[in-house]
Amino acid sequence: MRLFSPEQSQRIAFSLLWVGGFSVVVIVLAIVGYVLVGGLGAIDLEFLLTPPRGGLAGEGGISTVIVTTLYLIVLTLAIAGPLGIAAAIYLSEYAPAGRLTQVTRFGVETLAGVPSIVFGLFGYLVFVLVLGFGFSILAGAASLALLVLPTVIRTTEEAIKAVPQSYREASFALGATKWQTVSRVILPSALAGVITGIILTVGRTIEESAVLFVTIGASAFRMPTSVFDEGRPLALHIYYLAMETRAFDKAMATAAILIFIILLINLSTGLISQRLARGTR
Repeated sequence: MRLFSPEQSQRIAFSLLWVGGFSVVVIVLAIVGYVLVGGLGAIDLEFLLTPPRGGLAGEGGISTVIVTTLYLIVLTLAIAGPLGIAAAIYLSEYAPAGRLTQVTRFGVETLAGVPSIVFGLFGYLVFVLVLGFGFSILAGAASLALLVLPTVIRTTEEAIKAVPQSYREASFALGATKWQTVSRVILPSALAGVITGIILTVGRTIEESAVLFVTIGASAFRMPTSVFDEGRPLALHIYYLAMETRAFDKAMATAAILIFIILLINLSTGLISQRLARGTR
């Protein structure tokens, strides 16, 4: 004997989904609202244009922190972007179906689930010690590139797989080579998904702190002029400020700026994807 009819079961399921979704939205809005209320009052032009000073006391601003974050974004994308896109093209278009390809895909999926601190320890051993980069922006960016590489590979591969097979067949029928088909037909058609994955990678780069804790150093008082300088990105700066009770308002202000940047990235992802999709059509 059934406890509920199919219609009642469907209503209960929909109600639970709505309650779950609404609860998540409320929790996210509460967290964002708490950070914004606590941090917006400490944000001004001086806060954005002056470097930190006074150790962990939270004096000064975050100008050097913003510059370090920009360095990290550019370097991480310069390393992970070409490698990830090239690997995705190979796996989706050139790699033969077999055990080696399956093992490679399994390795990529496994790396995507490895805790970020493990990449940090690996980066400390390889980039800081063995290669001699020291605690530097370059060592941090290289470690971050390894962290986000599986994401770039997976998003790019899914975008390439979404291109209809008829595009490939039409290109081959016109006499195009394999590389001409990939470079002039498949990649332009998958560009919206590829760009979306890269922009989401930028968000992951900005919000990461565990990897950088053991690779980039902690100096935030001098403006970085080289990739071999130490630095302190936004997420790591929030951590250090939160350790000091007197600097909690500056930590909240920095967190508010980080939230604004992430929101801007997410909005840009949707707009760019829509524009590229319209252009492709």
